[in-house]
Amino acid sequence: MTGRATAEGRRAAVLGSPIAHSLSPVLHRAAYRELGLAHWSYDRFDVDEAGLPGFFAGLDASWAGLSLTMPLKRAVFPLLDEVSDTAASVEAVNTVVLGADGRRTGDNTDIPGMVAALRERGVEKVESAAVLGAGATASSALAALSRICTGPVTAYVRSDARAAEMRGWGERLGVDVRTAGWSAATAAFDAPLVIATTPAGTTDALAASVPDRPGTLFDVLYEPWPTPLASAWSRAGGEIVSGLDLLVHQAVLQVERMTGLAPAPLDVMRAAGEDALR
Repeated sequence: MTGRATAEGRRAAVLGSPIAHSLSPVLHRAAYRELGLAHWSYDRFDVDEAGLPGFFAGLDASWAGLSLTMPLKRAVFPLLDEVSDTAASVEAVNTVVLGADGRRTGDNTDIPGMVAALRERGVEKVESAAVLGAGATASSALAALSRICTGPVTAYVRSDARAAEMRGWGERLGVDVRTAGWSAATAAFDAPLVIATTPAGTTDALAASVPDRPGTLFDVLYEPWPTPLASAWSRAGGEIVSGLDLLVHQAVLQVERMTGLAPAPLDVMRAAGEDALR
């Protein structure tokens, strides 16, 4: 284990609005306990775009890092000194590391977190994939697929404007993105990997159309869980990657970046998340 963490009191937190539902404090605190960081704390703060500059202005040397959720992943850019290539590629920062010199570095652990969650389930390369939805998480999914998918990705969306956005992200990320209307979404299930990035309830009506021998479903939701789609997929014998898997893997990377200690305790963090959801 290597790193720069010390026994001195350090602070970290997750920011967003709404934020009360966030499992991040559970995961990070579990990691701190396992790593022996008794003087570290991790909290949650309800902060919107208008309040973000003021929050940053109040940060002092005790702060080690921040996790960001919606609607702050793009609003934070003007407040940063440096942005990683990964975060810049999708114009979304979910992690801010606060250096000893006061520098604020933005990163994105969602993308490598997706790749790690898939790898854990044995998915390292696919010849094609499908994405359900076209929001911010969908662009991160495309970035993850740029690392593991060797062929086309079909995005199923609800409007021509969303279709154009996804094709634009594909061009930027080097992914061969094709688009189709949401009415054809069940065709996604022919792909060896399906990533569902839509809000709760959106894919429920698709559950009855899961094929007899599906591939892998990565459903980014973790509550409520399992979703009707994930349940149907599992009954048909398909592999499932859950939103909790993503949350834990991206949080592992956040802990390592903020504390400087690696590896972060993946299994301990996952168990804490599962206990909280129960």
